[in-house]
Amino acid sequence: MTAMIAIESGKLNKTVKVTDKVLEAYGSAIYLSIGEKMKLKDMVYGLMMQSGNDAALMIAEYLGGEEEFVEKMNKKAKEIGMKNTVFKNPHGLDEKTQNYSTAYDMALLMRYANSDPTFRKITGCKKHTVKTDEKTYVWSNKNKLLYTYKYTTGGKTGYTDKARRTLVTSASKGDMNLIVVTLNDPNDFKNHKELYEYGFDNYSMEKVFDKDKIKIKGKKVYAKDDYYYPITKEEKELINIEYKIKDKKTYKKDEQVGEAIIKLGNKTIHKEKLYSKK
Repeated sequence: MTAMIAIESGKLNKTVKVTDKVLEAYGSAIYLSIGEKMKLKDMVYGLMMQSGNDAALMIAEYLGGEEEFVEKMNKKAKEIGMKNTVFKNPHGLDEKTQNYSTAYDMALLMRYANSDPTFRKITGCKKHTVKTDEKTYVWSNKNKLLYTYKYTTGGKTGYTDKARRTLVTSASKGDMNLIVVTLNDPNDFKNHKELYEYGFDNYSMEKVFDKDKIKIKGKKVYAKDDYYYPITKEEKELINIEYKIKDKKTYKKDEQVGEAIIKLGNKTIHKEKLYSKK
């Protein structure tokens, strides 16, 4: 989340001067020095590749101060549907403050972050070299899956005394993009690889809604997009679509008049907006 707030600030190419705020950092670090100057983008690389808690504090300090930054984090969490998450600081350590989240919320966050090409480039980077006015840094990504599993596209390692080993990763094969999240898992890299293999072996991306095949008696409506979803061969038979249309005598052209509700059995997996043709 800290990386995404930084990326979306539009200030990645600005230079950040390290303040004495960095002295508050503990745990893993990239070892910034007071007065050192580094681009915001490079701090995000250090944050994501090396779990730089000092980088997290400097990013927050530069982008309005820690309190304001944490407010942005929680606001963004609400926007993307992270209903069981509370951020209390920009680095995630929870000894002093009660950061709280769930595996599902972390998956939502990773999905959102992966929609950004800059994030994908940073999280998928294996090696990054940075030269500042004081020293040269050479970082290797702590996400071992990038080196051991060829379909890996990115991710982030984590550890706190309360959460233990945590890992969020993403992998892509063909037209399928998957995310795995594990919390308190001592064999996380091995388990992530096995879960990806299970997903790629048993699921395929299928068009479960075709915008050119909408048939509603007495109504001329259209949708803007098809919808694809990963399903097994057995699940294909369980896909069904319900249409909900506003009950009106007349409609304006291109007015949103309802939605197609795509279900897998009884579970709603997607809602596609429907518009009037005339």
